[in-house]
Amino acid sequence: MRRHMEPRVTSPVHAIAWLLEGTSDPPGHLWPRWIFLRALGAIYFSAFYSLAFQIRGLIGPDGILPAESYLKAVAGALGPWQRLASAPTLLWWSSGPRALSALCFGGMAASLLLVVNLWPRGTLALSFVCFLSFVAAAQDFSGYQSDGMLLEAGFLALFLAPGGLRPGLGRGHPPSRASLYLLRWEWFRIYFESGVVKLLSGDPEWRNFTAMDEYYQNGPLPTWIGYYVQHLPHAFHAVTVCATLALELALVFLVFLPRRFRLACFLIATPWQIAVILTANYAFLNYLVLSLGVLLLDDGQVVSLLPARFREKGEPGLAPAALGQPGERPRRRWRALRLSACALALGWVGYATAAELAWLFARVPVPSSPVTALAPFRIANRYGLFAVMTRGRYEIEFQGSADGQTWVAYPFRYKAQSLDRAPRIFAPYQPRLDWNLWFASLGSWREYSIVPNLEIRLLQDDRDVLELFAGNPFERDPPRAIRVLLWQYWFTSLPELRKTGRWWRRELLGLYAPTVERTQAGELRIVEWPTVGPRD
Repeated sequence: MRRHMEPRVTSPVHAIAWLLEGTSDPPGHLWPRWIFLRALGAIYFSAFYSLAFQIRGLIGPDGILPAESYLKAVAGALGPWQRLASAPTLLWWSSGPRALSALCFGGMAASLLLVVNLWPRGTLALSFVCFLSFVAAAQDFSGYQSDGMLLEAGFLALFLAPGGLRPGLGRGHPPSRASLYLLRWEWFRIYFESGVVKLLSGDPEWRNFTAMDEYYQNGPLPTWIGYYVQHLPHAFHAVTVCATLALELALVFLVFLPRRFRLACFLIATPWQIAVILTANYAFLNYLVLSLGVLLLDDGQVVSLLPARFREKGEPGLAPAALGQPGERPRRRWRALRLSACALALGWVGYATAAELAWLFARVPVPSSPVTALAPFRIANRYGLFAVMTRGRYEIEFQGSADGQTWVAYPFRYKAQSLDRAPRIFAPYQPRLDWNLWFASLGSWREYSIVPNLEIRLLQDDRDVLELFAGNPFERDPPRAIRVLLWQYWFTSLPELRKTGRWWRRELLGLYAPTVERTQAGELRIVEWPTVGPRD
């Protein structure tokens, strides 16, 4: 068998070319790339599919946080080019209902084409632009780390994907080393930075090994599997804390070691992510981390993990070098221009992410302007999950009244509310209002404008906003008053579940936000002020 040799790097130009252009020598990364891009397309689709049912109620003209009003405020404060750099979105041209729907359905179409491997570079670009357009205009509804993770991975995947309309495995366009390394770097940073912030936060629950004792109950949107795991002994949860810190702070460094160590890392991290998916609903976050983990593998390892009957079909992917180079070589000038653009983009992201990681430990004196310039595009992010554990589960409930005496709750689709409804598994679907209200329940209504804005929309009987709920208790006439209550929730015990069928128990803490009333003249007025403050 002919032995394949890596080309010798003899100059800076050759070094850049070596990083930006892939190798056709085995073992190669054609199969991991193929799997990752299909998974990325499915994740993009889940994000756009979720938005299709929510976007009008969230940021539509009559939504909770209208994109039109936000963009007008940005335009009034910044010049033409500055406003586009500050809020890079297609919604500058139009943010009406049709434009918002077109954004979602255009993103769904592009992501489906990516799943079936049609024009991957083009569909990746379209998916990225559509999702960035939402994120840049959604204000509080796009403040999640998962959105940044997807945009960063989607941008880097543009440089990983093969060219052509139907590239198959893309043997003629092997994955570039730089994009592959940066995607692995993103995977590493998601874990490692999450581990670092747990220690730097000083949260005693991580130090006392109690961080997981109520984790499954207190997260944004629990699952029924998480309910049962919650009732396991403290010793199990303490071991889980140790395992979490070991994975995030130590085991992830295996990504920088030879292939057998990366395989071991993949085999440990993958079941871990699956367990998180089953016990908590974090939208597409864990699916994306799971997909990024596939890039730790190479072709030989992917084929070895396949069942025996599929291995023969997978074997041709192990030796792309035998297929030769593409028939036509790009012109030197075009190649130099392309390599320069790729080097600038990937080098910029690499610098910004490295600086963000360094600043976790100390304010290293390096230029910050390149990091700041990329911030609106969310392609070079700092991560850090669960730095401080939530010490209670609080739920906001909106109630309406036709007479100011009898109050009826607006039913949520996904949040904990009904005591006898089992927590469900619905990720990667992301109900953004339900998520934001969980964050709001930990603070003051003054910090979360979505709460008073939502009260006003409910008084106005806004149909787009009402679609965010499971039903409308005031179908015939809109309510005269809206109030917002705060409850504390706990999982019931196993015997109580078997006896009563209730998964939850709750206690009323008081009025969370001002009660708003609509007068006969159509004016809004506050009739009662909150009785509870922010939680610890």
